[in-house]
Amino acid sequence: MKTKVITIEGIDGSGKTVQFNKLYENLSALGYSVDTRSFPDYGAFFGKQVGRLLSGEEGVMATDVDQKSMALWFALDRWEAFRDWEDGEYDFLIINRYVLSNAVYQSIRDRDLDKPDIIDWVFELEYDHFGLPRPALNLFFDVAAERAGQNVDRKGFRDYVGEGRDVYERSLGMQERARNMYVTASERYDDVVIIPCMEGSSMRSPDSIAEDVLHVMRERGLLTNEE
Repeated sequence: MKTKVITIEGIDGSGKTVQFNKLYENLSALGYSVDTRSFPDYGAFFGKQVGRLLSGEEGVMATDVDQKSMALWFALDRWEAFRDWEDGEYDFLIINRYVLSNAVYQSIRDRDLDKPDIIDWVFELEYDHFGLPRPALNLFFDVAAERAGQNVDRKGFRDYVGEGRDVYERSLGMQERARNMYVTASERYDDVVIIPCMEGSSMRSPDSIAEDVLHVMRERGLLTNEE
């Protein structure tokens, strides 16, 4: 693959959007051409349905839907977005939440605690069946669930859910399990890297976190403009 895909992952409220924007700015400053995507796309056909399920506005909550069916809604949103994508058009593609997020969250919901995780099934669905581009690097921004929840509460109004938290964000237990599953994924897959975002009970500065990201990318040989 010619375009290097970098994903921004983490539990809700972990500062993903801030780091998404910083990585775009830093790569652009280094002279790379950079494209961006963010999921779910709540303005697209399938993304709208994901938003309805997360908000429960039509009487059916995402937590009531079986894990593979829910994973399929998220996957279809990405499939639709990538129908016109051309590999090599940009040096980098940065994605705010991607396939790993789907695999993690559909594996740790309350209704699925007695079932095996479906990470490999989601990877097969999205990468092999739908043919979505595979990331060179999945960056997991690690924040304690309680602190992340406080960050969510400061987001304010969002089109798909209004002022409050969506059905996944409301469950502290679910966010804790998601965090643990991301850690498990980092142990299982070499392309998943943990970026610590806290020192004790405090958040690290966004700039110091962003520098860690560039350090990881240098170690992985992804920043060839610096050679």
